[in-house]
Amino acid sequence: MTKTAFSSLPRTALALALMAGCLLGAGARADEAQALMDGPARITTSDVNADALRTPDALRSQVLSDPKRVEQIVTSLYVRRALADEAQKQKLVKQADLDAVMRLARDKMLSDAWLQNMQTKHNLSDALAESQARNAYNAKPDRFAHLEQVQVRHILIAGDTPESKAKAEQLLVQLKSGADFAELAKVNSIDKGSAAKGGDLGYFERGRMVPEFDEAAFGLDKPGALSAPVKTKFGYHILKLEARRPAGVQPYAEVREQLVAEVRAKAVQDAIDKEAEKLRAKGTLKPDAIKAYSESVKKH
Repeated sequence: MTKTAFSSLPRTALALALMAGCLLGAGARADEAQALMDGPARITTSDVNADALRTPDALRSQVLSDPKRVEQIVTSLYVRRALADEAQKQKLVKQADLDAVMRLARDKMLSDAWLQNMQTKHNLSDALAESQARNAYNAKPDRFAHLEQVQVRHILIAGDTPESKAKAEQLLVQLKSGADFAELAKVNSIDKGSAAKGGDLGYFERGRMVPEFDEAAFGLDKPGALSAPVKTKFGYHILKLEARRPAGVQPYAEVREQLVAEVRAKAVQDAIDKEAEKLRAKGTLKPDAIKAYSESVKKH
């Protein structure tokens, strides 16, 4: 994908949220909102909502529905605004500098809104994304070539102690007696990422894991085979071979999700780059002024 000034812009309004006190405190929108803390300064629901933009979407409702956490947020915003008011009274910041920062914050929020609109506007349909993903796969199959791979499950017991090793050995006895590997992994493995999937690490090539683990994994001869406890810097592992496949090319089904995401992202980015370039072309750089500015900075 090409790179423009817009290519690296974050697509959220977080920067504005950090300045919520300045931007919303004196405006009509804040006055219309419900006051949550009054005094020499004033914090409203609009301020809290703006500050909450810094919180991931999935957690925002959880945070704002907790009165104790909202109280902490309101108090923090109040102190920040009160400090800002004092600084303004003392003229600690030039008004021209403050105006410039607020203009940049305004630019940030509105340009983020534009980017979000472009993302919605140029989102590919499922059918078109699927078609382009298949074309990308067929055009460069070598991209998905791989060496010999194994699919392994593991249970990781933390520590480098006799007790850790003994626990791993006890689990191995249970597995050899018919215990379900996935269930034991969910309960006992400290590798929580794979434990949630029954210890499954998916397919990987040689060299992907630490040497001791790698050697044990590729040393398992057939699906269902179990390893003795394997000691690594992470602790003791028990491995189970799920499958082995020779060098070849990953099937489309395995890379489909990745490719669909790529073609969707490219469609949006190409549209953004095209429109951003049109806007950039309307501007005129002033090299002499830029040089003079840089020279003035050097002098100071």
